[in-house]
Amino acid sequence: MFSLHLSLKTRVYLVNAILLCITLVGAVLMVWYTYKIEKVFKNIISRNVMIFESAEAMGTALVNQKGYVSYFFQDGNQEWLVELARYRTVFENKLEEVKNHVEEPWEKKAVGQIENDYRLYIAARDEIIELYKKGDKQKGFNLHQSVRQSFFKILDLCEQFKGFHKEKIETAIETSAKEANRLRIIVLMAIVSVTLLSLLVNFIFARHIMGPIRKLISQVDEDGTGRSINEVDALQRGVMGLIENAEETHQKLKQSQESLLQSEKMALIGKLAAGTAHSIRNPLTSVKMRLFSLNRSAALSNNQREDLNVISGEIVQINKIVENFLEFARPPKLVTKLMSPSAVVDSAVYLLEQRLRSYHVNLKIKRSGNLPETLIDPEQLKEVLVNIIINACEAMENGGAIIIREEAGEIDPQRKADVIRISDNGEGIPEEIKKNIFDPFFTTKEEGTGLGLSIAFNIIHEHGGTIEVQSKQGKGTDFIITLPRKVNNEKE
Repeated sequence: MFSLHLSLKTRVYLVNAILLCITLVGAVLMVWYTYKIEKVFKNIISRNVMIFESAEAMGTALVNQKGYVSYFFQDGNQEWLVELARYRTVFENKLEEVKNHVEEPWEKKAVGQIENDYRLYIAARDEIIELYKKGDKQKGFNLHQSVRQSFFKILDLCEQFKGFHKEKIETAIETSAKEANRLRIIVLMAIVSVTLLSLLVNFIFARHIMGPIRKLISQVDEDGTGRSINEVDALQRGVMGLIENAEETHQKLKQSQESLLQSEKMALIGKLAAGTAHSIRNPLTSVKMRLFSLNRSAALSNNQREDLNVISGEIVQINKIVENFLEFARPPKLVTKLMSPSAVVDSAVYLLEQRLRSYHVNLKIKRSGNLPETLIDPEQLKEVLVNIIINACEAMENGGAIIIREEAGEIDPQRKADVIRISDNGEGIPEEIKKNIFDPFFTTKEEGTGLGLSIAFNIIHEHGGTIEVQSKQGKGTDFIITLPRKVNNEKE
C-alpha cells in the first residue's frame, strides 16, 4: 500500500493551503455568480422592463384615443380632439422607444406590423372624424364599424408583445433563482469541505502537537504545579523559567569572568606594588624635603628657582602615580551607608563646578525624582563620578555638554537597580580601543596614569554593580553605572 510520509509542518501547511484554495475558489465563484445574476437583472431592467412598460403605455394610449373619439362622436366637442391628439403623441413616442430597443428579428417584425396597422387605423379614423365634422354622420358611422376591428387588432398585437416580454422577465427571474440555488449548493459544499478539513487540522494538532507539548510541559514543570488549562501558557512559563535561569547563570558567569580577570590583574600589580612602593616613596619624600629646604635657604637665580619648581612638580606627579598605583592594587574597602545615589551625584557636581566652568562645559541632571535609598559608599562612588566627568570634560576640548540621567532599572527580574547614565557630546571613543579603557595603565593622555577607570571599575564591582560604556566616534560617549538596591550588608 502506498504511504506518503510528510512532516508535521508540511501536513499543517498542506491542509491550510487546501482550506485557503477552497475559500478562494468559493469567493471567486460567488463573485462570478454575483456578476452573472447582476447581468441578468440588468438585462431585465434596462431592456425587457422598458419594452414591457412602453407596450403597456401604447395599449393605454390606444384605448384612450378610442374613448375620446367616442366622446367626440357623441357631443361634437372639439376639446375631445385635443386630448385625442395628446394621446396620439404618447402612443407614437412609446412606439419610437420600443423601435429603438428591440433587437431580435421577430420583435422588429411585430413592431413594424403594429406601426403599419396603426398608421392605417389613424388614417381611417381621421377620415371618420372629418365626415362627422361635415355633418355626414351616417357615412362616418358605417365607416367607424369597419375601423373598430383595426383598433382591436392593434390592441391585441400590443398585448401579445407585452405578454411576451412579461414572459421573458419571468424567465429571467426563474434563471436567477436557479443560479442562486446553484450558488447555495456550492457554498454548502464548501462549508462541508472546510468543516471536514478543520476537523482534520484539529486531529493533527491534538495528536501531533498538543500531545508532545503536554509531555514537554511535564518535563519542564519544575515547580510541580501540574497540568495547566492552557498548555501553551504552561509551556511558555516553563521555557521562560529555563531562559531566565540560563540568563541569570550567564550573567553570573560573565561577572565571575570579569572579576577573575580583574583580580588577576590586581594580583599581578599588587605583587609588584608590594616590592616597590616603599622603595619609591621613601626616596621621593627625602628628595622633596631637601628641595624644600634648598628653596628656602639657598640664594638662587630666577632660572634656578624655576628649574627647582619644575622638579618639585614632577616629584608630586610621580608621587600621585605611586598613590594611584597602590590604590588600584588594594581592593577598595567600602564604608557603606543607606542613602540615595542622587545625593552623591549632586555632591560630585557641586565639587566640580569650577572645573566645569574652566572647561566651558554645561552639565544638566535629568531625573523624575531622587533615586531610592540603597547601601553605598558615598565617597568612593563620588570618586567614580568625578573621574568620569573630568574625563568627559577633557574629551571636549572646545567645551560641550554633559547630561546625567537617573532612572530605575534592574539587574535581573528579581533584583531592582539604580541606573546613572553620564553622556557627553565629545568626539567619542574609537571602536578599536573601547574594549581596553578599563584595563590598568591604558591611557590615551600624555600625562595620564591609565588607572582612573580601572579604579572606578573596581569600586562599582565591589558595590555589586556594573559599569559599561557606549560610544560612537564623533557622536559622544555614555557611561552607564548600574547599582543594585540593597538595604542590608548581605553579599549578592
